[in-house]
Amino acid sequence: MDINKDTQLCMSLSGRPGNFGTRFHNFLYRELGLNFIYKAFSTSDLHGAIAGIRALSIRGCAVSMPFKEGCIEYLDELDLSADGIRSVNTIVNTGGFLKGYNTDYIAVLSLLRSHEVPTDVEFALRGSGGMAKAVASALRDAGFKKGAIVARNQAAGEALAAQYRYNWMPELESRTPALLINVTPIGMAGAPEAAQLSFHQETIRAAEVVFDVVAQPAQTPLIQLAQALGKKTISGAEVIALQAVEQFVLYTGKRPEAALMEKAAAFARRSS
Repeated sequence: MDINKDTQLCMSLSGRPGNFGTRFHNFLYRELGLNFIYKAFSTSDLHGAIAGIRALSIRGCAVSMPFKEGCIEYLDELDLSADGIRSVNTIVNTGGFLKGYNTDYIAVLSLLRSHEVPTDVEFALRGSGGMAKAVASALRDAGFKKGAIVARNQAAGEALAAQYRYNWMPELESRTPALLINVTPIGMAGAPEAAQLSFHQETIRAAEVVFDVVAQPAQTPLIQLAQALGKKTISGAEVIALQAVEQFVLYTGKRPEAALMEKAAAFARRSS
């Protein structure tokens, strides 16, 4: 499809832009013959970037760390998926009206169910930012009653724990929850902690299910160790693919068939 004056632009905003979204969306645009193009950006001027989405009629924007909460004040409305958790990962522009959604929540809830993670076990969720809000909300709605938000930021950790009626602690110490979830940048490619584990090895050995939302790389140190130990794992690669599908539907109004979505995700992962 040639780019022309009618081509609709979609984009992403991230502190550390990657290739997955760009390759995933553009692959589907080509396969489905849609007159769209997708480009990744970073910014030091969030207000200006959001204003640009409105002013330039950019159809949609994926939002990643650290902009998921800060972008809210510049939007016109929040969907129910984003309103309760006050975290946005998707902006849709309809005639200059900007509405925020959270497809991370949708993806995480779907993965907890499709992987049949038992809801009667105790979990530990490391992190307290925008993605942690989406995951905590999904855990609650999936039926998890016992768990802890593990966060060094006491104010944010306590607030998140209180919102969903879980516990807060700065560190797990000797506790050994059955479900471990990392929503921090620990293990992320390009981060200072890229080679580190988000939980102690002893804690991972005692767990039954390990979930890392970090998508770059798909095989984080946490996922690698958990798989070597024979644990059930859920990766950030699964999260990013599912949430990207929901974004694609919001932007284009079209839902690709499952086989095509899997093909797009595989293509995107090869150079993400």
